[in-house]
Amino acid sequence: MDRGFIFACTEKSEKEMLKTLIFTTNRIYGHKVFAIREGDLVFLYNLDTDILWGTFKAKTSGQYDKNLKIFEGKYPYYVIVEPIGEIKKIEKASKIFKKLGISWRDILTEEGAKLISHIIEKNTYDININRRVKIVDEDYRPPIFSTTLWDYPKQSYGDTPKGNNKYPGVTPAFIIYNLIHRYTSPGEIVCDPMAGSGTTIDVCKEEGRRVIAFDIVPTRPDIIQADARALPLKDNSVDMIFIDSPYGDNIKYNYHPKNIGNIPASDERFYDELEKVMVECYRVLKSGKVLAWLIGDQWAKGVFIPVGFKIYERLTKYFVPVDIVCVARRNQSSNTPFWHSKAIQHNFYLRGFKYLIIVKKDDKEKHRRKKKKKDLKINWRYYER
Repeated sequence: MDRGFIFACTEKSEKEMLKTLIFTTNRIYGHKVFAIREGDLVFLYNLDTDILWGTFKAKTSGQYDKNLKIFEGKYPYYVIVEPIGEIKKIEKASKIFKKLGISWRDILTEEGAKLISHIIEKNTYDININRRVKIVDEDYRPPIFSTTLWDYPKQSYGDTPKGNNKYPGVTPAFIIYNLIHRYTSPGEIVCDPMAGSGTTIDVCKEEGRRVIAFDIVPTRPDIIQADARALPLKDNSVDMIFIDSPYGDNIKYNYHPKNIGNIPASDERFYDELEKVMVECYRVLKSGKVLAWLIGDQWAKGVFIPVGFKIYERLTKYFVPVDIVCVARRNQSSNTPFWHSKAIQHNFYLRGFKYLIIVKKDDKEKHRRKKKKKDLKINWRYYER
């Protein structure tokens, strides 16, 4: 299915884009560019003049080139296009966007893209919209979240599956998607030492990242068998690490004798073994790069174990904290009317979120910690309510 994409330009950049037929953008919209496939419909919107140009067809999929000559590489995400017939324009495009309830930042459905193309071709503001026609494709690519609350209704996104949603404790694809667009550039290496059903592999390949994945019991051919405590990688060799580790022995992934997930979270050995994984991650991660660790707490048989806090405490022995994200849990097996009623009846809480702990390897920071710490001075600003 073809989709539609609108690139933004200014009076300074419009002429060059129309001349070269290379539409470019920056990192902010890089995730949208990587969603473009050959044959998709493309439009160019001038933010200064409020003019929309069309219609173009993508000659390539979305690309990335940090050495792109156009605009001296300042906008390395791009697509090469070709006009479909004569290039036309329509003025006061924001009027059309408002009437359709869309933004130039949106990804359009095939019907939405064809509608925009028709409007430009006929140069008309007289739009008859069939309310049953979906104009914006909200599910094709998830948003890049800007807060520390990440919530997405499905495990996967797009036209192809990411991992196996039948796999126990399968990783939500949108987490990896958000992380790699924030902390890596296309072509960099992402490592998943506990790959499970391969969600990280599928997301990285679709988003233009190189990936290497391991598991103690591989579930597919492109996962290498290895223990996360002894990765067959060189020191300082990967650009980002993502781990969705066991939260204890609440899920039986496999019966391998070295599987950390066979140790209960109530046993300190569980954290000792995961700390060995942290040390190995520190070894293979490049300095200044990010490790993201997805983990949840455990409540079982009347006992609460703050697994996330314990993992955070151990991680910060080696890494510098970047942030903690709350990932909403939607599709766990306890998310049923039966379990919700039991939680209220017996006064306990179902797990509603996971921690996404984001830390950074910073050798300089490690050395700074050895020096005498100075008092931190903060200039507070107060605002009237």
